[in-house]
Amino acid sequence: MWKEFREFINKGSVIDLAAGIVIGAAFAAVVASFVKDVLMPPIGLATGGVDFSNLFIDLSGNGYATLAEATKAGAPTINYGIFLNTIISFLIVAFAVFLIVKASNRSRRPAPAPPSIPEKECPYCKMKIPEAATRCGHCISELSTA
Repeated sequence: MWKEFREFINKGSVIDLAAGIVIGAAFAAVVASFVKDVLMPPIGLATGGVDFSNLFIDLSGNGYATLAEATKAGAPTINYGIFLNTIISFLIVAFAVFLIVKASNRSRRPAPAPPSIPEKECPYCKMKIPEAATRCGHCISELSTA
């Protein structure tokens, strides 16, 4: 069983998957910071200074001014502002993955077939040769030009 496990771990696809997960987690952290620290402040400013990460519904009815106060007091809240930030982060990550997959698929497309050259049959050896040929490349017979 240990041998099978070691073979499974040493397969290239498992190692590639692990590397992809680590890079994905790092990328997600970068995107989360981008959304929180770069993208949302101008959006908040455009919407009248709203801090999306501080938008919440206080279910206790005590009227806390900030999410931090409600959290500190242990009040039940629905944190829809943080949810909005998470949705925006997801959309950015999904779009980046879409672009990567699109580029990968483009690089995997087979090369277009070269244009076909009109062919004719050599009257001597019956092999296919280019229509414009004056000598057969197979039997080296001279062909009539008429």
